[in-house]
Amino acid sequence: MKTFIYSLLVIFIISCSASRPVVEQVSPMQPTIDKITKQYAPDSRTALFQVTATGNILKGETNLPIAKTALLEQLSNDGFTIIDSIDVLPTLAMEGYHHSVVNVSVANLRTHGRHSAELATQATLGTPLTLLKFKGGWFQVQTPDHYISWVDAGGITLMKENEFIEWQQMSKIIFIKPFGFAYAKMDAEGATISDMVYGDVLAYEDRVGDYFKVRFPDGRMGFLLRSESQMLKEWAAQRNPTQQNFVETAKRLTGLPYLWGGTSFKGVDCSGFTKTVFFMNGLVLPRDASQQAQVGELVSTQNGWDYLQPGDLLFFGVPAKDGKAERVVHVGMWIGNKEFIHSSKWVRISSVDPAAPNFEESELKRFLYVKRIKPQESLYDFRVKSYY
Repeated sequence: MKTFIYSLLVIFIISCSASRPVVEQVSPMQPTIDKITKQYAPDSRTALFQVTATGNILKGETNLPIAKTALLEQLSNDGFTIIDSIDVLPTLAMEGYHHSVVNVSVANLRTHGRHSAELATQATLGTPLTLLKFKGGWFQVQTPDHYISWVDAGGITLMKENEFIEWQQMSKIIFIKPFGFAYAKMDAEGATISDMVYGDVLAYEDRVGDYFKVRFPDGRMGFLLRSESQMLKEWAAQRNPTQQNFVETAKRLTGLPYLWGGTSFKGVDCSGFTKTVFFMNGLVLPRDASQQAQVGELVSTQNGWDYLQPGDLLFFGVPAKDGKAERVVHVGMWIGNKEFIHSSKWVRISSVDPAAPNFEESELKRFLYVKRIKPQESLYDFRVKSYY
């Protein structure tokens, strides 16, 4: 009997011990890690700095060598003796392939390396992507607008430094129709090499009759109708981001379906729409609405909508309150006459005028502010510099 009672007591003590919550100890280095992260990588969508400390070992990865150096120097100055196991991307495992170029009309870039993952953004044919790492048939990449995501290996062509430089130096052709094809021969009724959308860029090979002969990043040859394409330098020089042109290009997208993560004529989300409109006018905006909201100058709406100009961006969401940060969740573009165009359900025109048939009360209720973005405030102005 005593043995039985003793056994029950042991079981009780063990079960109580097992049920106690495990308290994780915070490394004394964590405040410094947090400080460096906030300084160099405040937005994880555009910068990688994932570092943890276990004992005196630092593990993780970053694409910012300067941030790693700053962390190690600060910890050393603070008196810590550490073992550095932080990988700087791209790693040596990439075997010299640090560049890639999109090889399909529109590459779908996802939040994780699997087809079932959320669509984060898109990149059109010819867009250069910086390779960060490879895992299970997927590459982690960074776009020219700094967005970090994953693309399947079939959507890109890998290039070493010399190959990428050679590709960059080639003259380029840009496709300027909403949709179309690259053909296997100079026959618009014949076989195709690929579908095409506005903004696709290929290397120029020759001008033959009504066609441009073009080269894909993987070396395939094809033909584009000259009526549907243009020399990239000529296109860039002709960009003129005026109020009228913003309105005209925006209306060319009217009716496109809403696609979460979409930034092309195959479908757009709200910020993908504004990003595409600005691209068509030669300017590159940040990817997401909350990022676009950080660019440009505020336009006063205290006395109504009188100060707005076509091309201004309207932001919607939840204002900062009770210690909670502002949340920008939607963006549209002003086109005048108390109307704005945006991608919500599909690309459509809505009004801020309660008397108008297309009045959008739900959007007006969550309106935050207006920004006007000048060309020099964009990430790229193709009239000045191209990333192709």
